[in-house]
Amino acid sequence: MDYLIFLILFPLLAAAVLVFTKNNTVRKIVVYASAILIMCASVAFVVWNHTMMDGLETRYLWTGHETHIIDKIMLGIEILLMVIIVIMGIRRKKFLAPFLSVVGTGLMTWFELSGLASIETNNLYSDQLTLVMVLLVGIIGPLICIYAVGYMEDYHKHHTEFKDRRTFFFPMLFVFLSAMFGLITSANLLWLYFFWEVTSVASFLLIGYTRTQEAVNNSFRALWMNLLGGLAFAAAIIYSVTQLNVITLQQLVTHINADLLLIPITLLAFAALTKSAQLPFSKWLLGAMVAPTPTSALLHSATMVKAGVYLLLRIAPAMHGTHAGMMVALVGGFTFFIASLFAVTVSDGKKVLAYSTISNLGLITACAGVGTEETVWAAILLLMFHAVSKSMMFQAVGAIENATGSRDIEDMHGLIMASPFLALVMVIGIAGMFLAPFGMLISKWAALKAFVDAHNIFLILSIAFGSATTMLYWTKWLTKILACKALSHKVHHKTAPGIWTSLLVHATIMVALCVLLPILSRSVVEPVLIQLYRVGHTTVLAPEDLIIVVVMVIMIFVVPFIAAFIVRRMKVQPSLEYMSGINTGDNRTFRDSFGNIRYNFLSNWYLVDYFSEKKLWKIAVAVSVGIIVVCAGLVIGTMSGGVTIL
Repeated sequence: MDYLIFLILFPLLAAAVLVFTKNNTVRKIVVYASAILIMCASVAFVVWNHTMMDGLETRYLWTGHETHIIDKIMLGIEILLMVIIVIMGIRRKKFLAPFLSVVGTGLMTWFELSGLASIETNNLYSDQLTLVMVLLVGIIGPLICIYAVGYMEDYHKHHTEFKDRRTFFFPMLFVFLSAMFGLITSANLLWLYFFWEVTSVASFLLIGYTRTQEAVNNSFRALWMNLLGGLAFAAAIIYSVTQLNVITLQQLVTHINADLLLIPITLLAFAALTKSAQLPFSKWLLGAMVAPTPTSALLHSATMVKAGVYLLLRIAPAMHGTHAGMMVALVGGFTFFIASLFAVTVSDGKKVLAYSTISNLGLITACAGVGTEETVWAAILLLMFHAVSKSMMFQAVGAIENATGSRDIEDMHGLIMASPFLALVMVIGIAGMFLAPFGMLISKWAALKAFVDAHNIFLILSIAFGSATTMLYWTKWLTKILACKALSHKVHHKTAPGIWTSLLVHATIMVALCVLLPILSRSVVEPVLIQLYRVGHTTVLAPEDLIIVVVMVIMIFVVPFIAAFIVRRMKVQPSLEYMSGINTGDNRTFRDSFGNIRYNFLSNWYLVDYFSEKKLWKIAVAVSVGIIVVCAGLVIGTMSGGVTIL
């Protein structure tokens, strides 16, 4: 209990200290110390829960009669956030977000003050899925904060046009962590909603960090899309309490009246789709790239979007075989395919990672929508591998940009020679996303098998073609990095120790997850399934599958380490290549017959004329909106007795 309260409240204390910390050295000490304490507390919380109780027991904490004052404080903070949004929206002439905020907060204020929500319940709890999420948020999040110290110093050296607002930036990172710890440990739907809305506002403020017009536009887009989901969340809470007399997520998912359950589950699923940036709401996450890289790493890996898929995993058993589950599965599968097509057409490293995040979240979403033990097993593994890999890759791209001045994939040609360590980190990250024996590939294989077992042709085709395009854009990037070109020079840029530390820890965790995959499945993921589905035993990986996995996992050492060993001992004999003119001496430029300097290079093909966002975005939005509208209509028809669920 003490560890949990510490994880929620201590980041707020660190944030308060950082608001008044202007000295870089002091800020570094505060961030490092706070991050280490949060990581230690997260590990201690997980260990304590396993030693103090049966590993499959759900532990409930803080009953309602103990927290009336806290409930009022939370309501007051919600009203304060609404006032801030309204003021900022009026100043910037952005009215949709303030309108949604007023409606949502007004609705919840009336609901709580009317006494309808006065049901004694447990507010906080922990179970197996909670422990998984605490480790992800409590390890990845603080590492991003450590990385941000060195990155933001370099960032403002290179971007003098932006006001240095680190006294705002770092506190918001820790507020984000506090909100995530509260979100993943809240049993009470009102508490869960409160932390849900705090993450929406925190992301809005971080995306608008630079205060450029583009940043302002993108931040308000992220805000109104997430507030729309928050409004659906509020409606789900009111319906659950007034019609089902339940106020905890666990009671809701296990409610015996399947027909009445369908409405709040559909509303919660819709809220999760907005938070996890699924179509047609993906634009807000793409727009988040205008923020400094630590913001992107945090949003894409351990916090914002993971809150959405976390909620979907919680309600996955209740979605199985329903129109709500069909809506989530179809939107997720379609998003996985379309976002992977978009990723093929761009060379901006952060944009490729953003599309990749949306795509992989789509696959996790589709698995949760199907709602079987097999698909949820794949979804949890995808969640874990994606969180570590994507955080590491965003940080690596940020470090590469600070070192070379570019984050374009084409400019990373020969990075293995120019900056071997950064290249090695990127190789591990990219390999982790699509190569054997890395866990993401195994998870996708499990998802495909589950879709085949479920006889869902649409999802089978989505994952098949989506995986093919995924392989295309990762292969293009990987080969660029590993290309060895003569006369390459190492990048002489002093990368901050915090950046190196975070990248090294991420890479180590990624390798460890792959090596320990069979143990991870049996000791971590399967207990989650036992609790979610209330079964005595579950096995997703058969013994013969485990043998294949072990053989594949052993190969993990071949990919990065043998490559690094060979490259370090590679003796390149520089020679001048023949070009269509006089080689200037660097094998990159030549002088043509008119005496002009020409640049010689090889470039990837990006298929912009076929699959670009410009050509397919409107179609993608129309299809995804159509899926949501049709499935919502089926839900309404079911409730009115007009449709029977198969």
